Amino acid sequence: MDIRDYADKVWRGAMEDNIAHAGMGGSGVVEIADGLGWQPGFGNAIAFRNAGELILFDTGNAIAADRLHSRIREWTTDPLTTAFYSHGHIDHVMGMAPFDAEEGARPQVVAHELVRDRFDRYVLTAGYNSVINQRQFQLPELRWPTEYRHPDVTYRDAMTVSRAELTFELFHAKGETDDATVAYVPEYRLLLPGDLFIWLAPNCGNPQKVQRYPREWVQALRRMAALDAEIMLPSHGAPIFGADRIAQALLETAEWLESIVEQTLAMLNEGRRLDDVVLAVVPPRHLADRVYLQAKYDEPEFVVRNLWRMYGGWYDGNPAHLKPARDADLARAVADLAGGALRIADAARRAAATGDLRVAAHLAEMAVQADPGDASLHEVRAEVYAARAEAESSLMATGIYSWAAAESRRAADQGERPSP
Repeated sequence: MDIRDYADKVWRGAMEDNIAHAGMGGSGVVEIADGLGWQPGFGNAIAFRNAGELILFDTGNAIAADRLHSRIREWTTDPLTTAFYSHGHIDHVMGMAPFDAEEGARPQVVAHELVRDRFDRYVLTAGYNSVINQRQFQLPELRWPTEYRHPDVTYRDAMTVSRAELTFELFHAKGETDDATVAYVPEYRLLLPGDLFIWLAPNCGNPQKVQRYPREWVQALRRMAALDAEIMLPSHGAPIFGADRIAQALLETAEWLESIVEQTLAMLNEGRRLDDVVLAVVPPRHLADRVYLQAKYDEPEFVVRNLWRMYGGWYDGNPAHLKPARDADLARAVADLAGGALRIADAARRAAATGDLRVAAHLAEMAVQADPGDASLHEVRAEVYAARAEAESSLMATGIYSWAAAESRRAADQGERPSP
């Protein structure tokens, strides 16, 4: 399929290609323009061959490193001289080893200065990152890496790199991360936004990850739109061709995100509780049908929570949550009032049957916390969280609920059952 036809189908929603669904992940390097290649996958790599050199923007993940290398080498045998990291997430920075192992001078890696800090933090929290990414992506065997290819050259605000008769105009942006690099290549009128555009609603509230930057993300989107690029190659998802479409995608994403920011800050400044704010904030309804703003990865209420964490701290406005009882202690107290944990579990089933899955989840969790050894309670918890996972659209929510359901299925198989 012609790449422009493919990109048009993705734009119109006839095909899917985004951070949650890599549509052409199995293909080799796709020629976008003379000397400009796009290697799709979970973490795209963008390749340039010119004046006897190979240059990469992003290098993919560790699992696909050898495949990426072989696909690039099918496209060109020119030596890799320079690689850029769009940011330090491991689906963008783990493909350098096969290139470093080649004969000749070691390639130079360029990135924002905070990428080094990210790698240091990843080493400190490797166990935690293993757990949360196992849960998020349903990969129980995943182990977080502790060795990284650090950049050789870093910058703070902006930098221009001239290599292979091409110009890479870099600038720092905050959004999904604090270490993002955006690149503009004027010879192609090419914009490389990294993960600042992912073909879905911005990944700006991920409940298991560190701080995101919604206001700064809006600013970065508008700055990118002003470049008037003719080609945009995100680090996830399909290319976009045409200055009008690129501007529309970037500016409407900015509008969507800015609306959430403004609504959240307005209610925060009114002294509202987080509990009220989370479900009151609604993205612009006139953008609801946009392919690139669907909540299939992250979702608006998580963005609200992230904004609250940034501007309001962790206290949610409920005094009982300031120094709360342990979940298990509270659950046992409620179970005593209700006449036993089984009654709470029955209430959870009834709530789920009426479609109130939010309440059902609270009750099912409380029942198990009150009596974690009772297999029948875990069966209810597994049912409720499986129903929650089925009802969710975002990968973030689906991953957590599916993991919880699996936990209780295992516990139900191993647990005790109450006497009749």
